[in-house]
Amino acid sequence: MLTSDARVNGVAFTGSTATALRIRQAMAEHLDPTAPLIAETGGLNAMIVDSTALPEQAVRDVLASSFQSAGQRCSALRCLYLQEDIAETVEDMLFGAMEELRLDDPWHLSTDVGPVIDAAAAAGIADYVAEARRAGRLLHEMKAPAQGHFIAPVVLRVGGIADMPREIFGPVLHVARFRAEDLDVVVDAINATGYGLTFGLHTRIDDRVQSVVSRIRAGNTYVNRNQIGAVVGSQPFGGEGLSGTGPKAGGPAYLARFTRTAPPVTAGREGATAEATVRAALSFAPAAKVPVATHDLPGPTGESNRLSDWPRAPLLCLGPSPEAALAQAEAVRRLGGLAIEAPGLSADALLRLNGFGGALWWGPGGRDHAMALAARPGPILPLIGDIPDAAHALLERHVCIDTTASGGNAQLLAEVGEG
Repeated sequence: MLTSDARVNGVAFTGSTATALRIRQAMAEHLDPTAPLIAETGGLNAMIVDSTALPEQAVRDVLASSFQSAGQRCSALRCLYLQEDIAETVEDMLFGAMEELRLDDPWHLSTDVGPVIDAAAAAGIADYVAEARRAGRLLHEMKAPAQGHFIAPVVLRVGGIADMPREIFGPVLHVARFRAEDLDVVVDAINATGYGLTFGLHTRIDDRVQSVVSRIRAGNTYVNRNQIGAVVGSQPFGGEGLSGTGPKAGGPAYLARFTRTAPPVTAGREGATAEATVRAALSFAPAAKVPVATHDLPGPTGESNRLSDWPRAPLLCLGPSPEAALAQAEAVRRLGGLAIEAPGLSADALLRLNGFGGALWWGPGGRDHAMALAARPGPILPLIGDIPDAAHALLERHVCIDTTASGGNAQLLAEVGEG
């Protein structure tokens, strides 16, 4: 009812991807066609641990990322990839460390893992674990208290992240093994899920950090630390793809989405761009290989925090007039984004085209275009009715690195030396 009331000017939502899509459809049908939606949704979050990682540190961070808050965090680790050379050792350490966790009432400071949110959630997770048990994929399971909606932390074997049918919102960790030469294949599999919220990497090889970070498509990447608990100002939070629309909460582009800047008035007759013309333009759109800009953010000594802006997939500038489409394209390009002028492109074409990141529409109407975008499967794509902000044109990706994990922190050593 809330998101179908025409008096609502925009929606900010945190929850599941499926619910966000339902909200998007309700908004397209009942609200202003260009009303903004900020959706922060779920993820199939992965962590890769290679043979150079410090096992004790990796286990500590896996425990926190998977089981803190009973796994009820959108940023929680869901799929752990262990390089086969060290997998058995890390698994043994992980299973032993799990037995030290205390399951109890969250009111007590001694509690490590509390219950899940309600009986329905507990039943659904228990059914999922029972199915894995019958299939012989259960690696380790704790005992849960008899009273309350507790799910015992559990580890399940999978061949890879593609074996996970959906996000399991609880203390369930999936573990896969990989060969060193298949690291790129693992990164490709993680990207192929379509989700892009958090990602973790444990390695002591600097070149590997750079290589993996440059290829992974996730809003928040954490290196040699846990992947939960983003801090406003240091780690702006939010994903991409099926994991959210942006802009990042706690980031420099967030506040602008709660404002509106009216577009210029442009004269001219409505255009009529052919779908084939736009399809061809999308096929030649360049893929971003480097960020448009990178910003160092404050954080504690021993931690590097860096926010980078990457061009989104091209925005379709629908006008509706050619003059409006040109003004839209220029506004997007000034922000560092990609734009394709397509004045008067039909709403039906938006259902069939792929490879674009949203559309701009300045003028009356637009309902059919909004409903077409809302009917698409996959990521939520906006219909932008005002001057675009930076997060419309650019993706924000944050990387947090524990710089002490590789054996030393130059900044920390320098400060100690000066003292």
